[in-house]
Amino acid sequence: MRQVPARVLRLGALGALLITVGGMGAGAVLRRDPLLSGTFLNAVRYGHGRDLATAVVFAGVALLVYSWVKLGRMVRAGEVGGRGVVLAAAAWTAPLIIAPPLYSRDVYSYLAQGAVLLRGFDPYTTGASALTLPLGGNVASLWQDTPSPYGPLFLLLASSVVAVTGDNVIMGAVLMRLAVLGGLVLLAWATPGLARHLGGRTSVALWLTVANPFVIAVGIGGAHNDILMVGLMAVGVLMVLDRKHVLGIAVIALAAAVKATAVLVVPFLVWVWVARMSGPARQRFFKACAVGGVAFVGVFALSTLAAGVDLGWINVLQSQTPLLTWMSLPCAAAELLYHSVGRHVPGATYEGFLGFFRTAGVYVLGVVLVRQWWLARAGGVDAVRRAAIALLAASVLAPSVLPWYFTWALALAAAFAWKDRWLAVAAGVSVWMVLVTLPDGTIVARWHYGSMSPVVWWPYLAVTVLVGVWVGRSLLEREPVWSLLADLRARFTESVRQARAAEQGRFDHEAWAVIDAEGRAEAKDAAKDEHDVAGEPDVAGKQRGSTGG
Repeated sequence: MRQVPARVLRLGALGALLITVGGMGAGAVLRRDPLLSGTFLNAVRYGHGRDLATAVVFAGVALLVYSWVKLGRMVRAGEVGGRGVVLAAAAWTAPLIIAPPLYSRDVYSYLAQGAVLLRGFDPYTTGASALTLPLGGNVASLWQDTPSPYGPLFLLLASSVVAVTGDNVIMGAVLMRLAVLGGLVLLAWATPGLARHLGGRTSVALWLTVANPFVIAVGIGGAHNDILMVGLMAVGVLMVLDRKHVLGIAVIALAAAVKATAVLVVPFLVWVWVARMSGPARQRFFKACAVGGVAFVGVFALSTLAAGVDLGWINVLQSQTPLLTWMSLPCAAAELLYHSVGRHVPGATYEGFLGFFRTAGVYVLGVVLVRQWWLARAGGVDAVRRAAIALLAASVLAPSVLPWYFTWALALAAAFAWKDRWLAVAAGVSVWMVLVTLPDGTIVARWHYGSMSPVVWWPYLAVTVLVGVWVGRSLLEREPVWSLLADLRARFTESVRQARAAEQGRFDHEAWAVIDAEGRAEAKDAAKDEHDVAGEPDVAGKQRGSTGG
């Protein structure tokens, strides 16, 4: 409490409270809200009321980001330690526990998938459309007929929540957020140990993860199971680094039973284990693979049996998702190249471009993963670093990418030593990730080329980029963007003024020269006249003006 200024805590908590209040109208609200329907508060869900609620959310985000940047400055200066960062994160997260779902409608999908399992259907073949209101009707239309892509442990958790809350979607969303919050607690617990092994500073790593507005507003506000997955994954990696190899891989199996992405870390941790064994290299490798594989498969199998499902999620992951976002490099390449070149080529189709680039992205991702894994065979810290690179590659090369996917790599990368420049980049990108997702779950980068309004979205994207640059510069205690713009404007104004002054000076000089020349001419004429009067003889032989003799 003595480390963190009360003003920073209060402003961040006020920002989170404003996000919660504004989320009642601007968030991913229910189709039929039993709390607001029939009251005057229902007006915040429509028209100008919704616009006002959206403004309140953005004001809250601004306060939260400002407080986070101020805290980051103190962390960089060594004025605030890890416990102070955790305290600030707790104060900023607390108001969001009871907030409506924010920045995504995924929590409604989680509840629907839990209800599908609880009511005897197979969630890997049956979507939310099999349910009635309110559990089925609040799922986004894009996912109504989409089976669950999540692991058995998460489906067991979701079905347990629905078993407690029934058709009460509001309470179900709150309980699901509390379960996800457990992942943030695990991440906060594991991060100091990871920083100790990987060479980073605990306070910086915690500031980048548990106190990050991206993690708090989008991760916890949206109740994304990615936070639960990365929390378990971080604990598993820490246990492996602490030489508890079998237990660590078992915990990562639990993370994969939440979301399959966590399995990408396991091959890299095998190298960590192999490097610590004695004996021939091939023997060590096969021993680590065998023992680790038994631990992983055993835990995953128990999770599957406990949930009462099969391995149908593998088929779901192999299917092409209908979601398109420009954060996925294959989707971005397909969009740009088709609309700039492809549509002018006879026979070319948008679907063909998209399918080709998505498939190419999967192959490129496979090459990157294999290469990083092979380069990590020395084990140790380098293996974990390359595991983080693999997670980042999966975040950008997958057929579909959403903002919260970037928490996968951040959970491990935050524990390394960061140069100031890259720390500023990570901070700016984190805030950009918050702004590029609107409070109701609309992802600006999700709009495809044909439906994007250039009058609205491109200027908005430009503003979000400028805000991200401001965050990075402010973290390093440099002049903010608008100060630079003001300085450029002042310099431009000064140069214009000097040019005008020089022009005016030149004009004045020329004018004075003209006046001087005219004066000289007049003086010459006057002298000539005087000469004419005094010296010219008249017909009488006398000089005019002469006084005589």
